[in-house]
Amino acid sequence: MTVSRQDYPKDAMAAVVPVMEESLSDALEEIETSHNSRSGAVTKSLNVALVRCVGDPGAVMLESWESWLLAMQVHSAVFAAAVPEGEAVACKIRQEERHLATTGPQTYLNASTWLDAFYLAVICREAARLDMLARVPVSLLRDFGGTLDEYAYAWVETLQSFWLHHRDDLRTHLVRAVDLSAPEQARVLDAETMSKLGYPPIMLLYRYLRNDVAGFNEALADAVRWHKEYWTADEDRTHNIQGVVALAPLAIACLAKANGIPVEIESGYLPEALLDFAWRGEFEA
Repeated sequence: MTVSRQDYPKDAMAAVVPVMEESLSDALEEIETSHNSRSGAVTKSLNVALVRCVGDPGAVMLESWESWLLAMQVHSAVFAAAVPEGEAVACKIRQEERHLATTGPQTYLNASTWLDAFYLAVICREAARLDMLARVPVSLLRDFGGTLDEYAYAWVETLQSFWLHHRDDLRTHLVRAVDLSAPEQARVLDAETMSKLGYPPIMLLYRYLRNDVAGFNEALADAVRWHKEYWTADEDRTHNIQGVVALAPLAIACLAKANGIPVEIESGYLPEALLDFAWRGEFEA
């Protein structure tokens, strides 16, 4: 089954890539010590990865893969430095070792950013970074000073339990995540965002855990279709680069494919080279 991706102004977006890259490089210059730079690098690194997939929907170009790898490195690095254990934490970013001062809770270290970090590490098949992310205390994510829907924390706990093979906890957290992602439970998100973006990855993981090939692909088709519906609902969303890739469904699809479940859905929202891990062994992450 194929789910087509919406059209984007490729030439216009290609023209802004150098500007975005320069802004990201500026943020990376001070990522070792500046909270503003870390927050900016998190947002900018993912945006660059997404915008590169406008003109390269399969993520087959070297520059595209490098941008996804960098986004993964940045997102993982800020969480590696989140739990104070010393004066600095060594992290590889753009093939260079950086020493990030440890921080404790910060506004950018929230459950939403953690989920993006987890998805990026799955897409890049980075087991060591997933090990680290799975041990980030949920209490730290709650201390960021803002408000998120409770489902986000249940979903974080589900993914942590899954990765750490805590099966009893996984069942408990997964059921809770399903319950809390019902549209009527939305408080911060609206019901549409919850049903079309929040809930689908949870159901995908459930189908994966049951090794339900047909159910998994049906759920993946639904997730990508709902992603498209959400990001084409109005003009503002249509021009938002957050819709270029279905990040969470892509990550669960990568997980499934790596573990023998055939992925039968083709879509520009699921870049083929990322899904297939086409750059395996080309870079040291």
